[in-house]
Amino acid sequence: MSLTMRGVVATQPGGPEVLDIITRPRPAPGDGEMLVRVRAAGINRPDVMQRQGNYPPPPGASDILGLELAGTVEAVGPNVTRFKEGDRVMALVHSGAYADWAIIQEGATLPIPNSLDFVEAAAFPETFFTVWSNVFERARLVAGETILIHGGTSGIGTTAISLAKALGARVIATAGSEEKCQACLDLGADAAINYRNQDFVKESRALTDGRGPDVILDMVGGEYIARNLDAVAVDGRIAQIAFLGGSKAEVDFTPLLMKRVTLSGSTLRARPIEMKAKLADALREKVLPFIEAGKVKPLIDSVFAFEDVRQAHARMDTGAHIGKIVLSMETDGDKTEKGAGA
Repeated sequence: MSLTMRGVVATQPGGPEVLDIITRPRPAPGDGEMLVRVRAAGINRPDVMQRQGNYPPPPGASDILGLELAGTVEAVGPNVTRFKEGDRVMALVHSGAYADWAIIQEGATLPIPNSLDFVEAAAFPETFFTVWSNVFERARLVAGETILIHGGTSGIGTTAISLAKALGARVIATAGSEEKCQACLDLGADAAINYRNQDFVKESRALTDGRGPDVILDMVGGEYIARNLDAVAVDGRIAQIAFLGGSKAEVDFTPLLMKRVTLSGSTLRARPIEMKAKLADALREKVLPFIEAGKVKPLIDSVFAFEDVRQAHARMDTGAHIGKIVLSMETDGDKTEKGAGA
């Protein structure tokens, strides 16, 4: 009899109500892959977009939702050299994280530091891979510079605040309420701008003595595209990672030339494993020491049981969350203690 597992799929485009838990055969690891018993999975905006029918998985990838997970290695395929059965791991995946079992690629996998439990570890891969790639590699943020982070209380935003501060940058964040602005400050931001009643262009310039921020991390797009160009400093860099406010806008690109601005954009999901492996190596060297020392950690908004995946997505849809929303696959017999199995 073949072994089975549960997984979450969207039965059709729509709201959280279209999510169903289905039963599938348990997969087996291939070359460079590992089978992981999933203990927790992070929920991200791309999952919502996939549920809505706007972000299909790459060709050949599973239709089971989820881009990041934490768990224990149960079996390894050929040519896996860094991990063994029983290791606690966190990984970035094309899809398939919302399941009891998942296949992960060694190159996109990191060991879970002793300072993190499974829930915290599941909130690490998607946001930390994304922030490192876009803020520190593509936008080249360095110590002493100022970064403006839009959506400061999102999973990406809270991660960017923590990492930028840990690496010596000055941080300005935007958020949509006084409560969320205070959360940004509590996380370490030097200033927070309530975009509902303040002009972030004017405020970010004032906070930088008229220069503007050196780097802007934006997931809004729409009208923010032109406003970011107005706000950014001469020789500044803008990293565009999503278009929650729309991908089309009327923009005067004159500031791009006059200020010598670098505008970059990227997505992470469909990029080759070789690129993700390089990011994993950079995170292992540059970021995990901060995690292990307790100086940086994922901020958890809420944790939902696997069976409550619809409620977890409903929480994401409200936009009220501060930090990451996580699904837990733990049962009464499981252990989530920090360092367990390390």
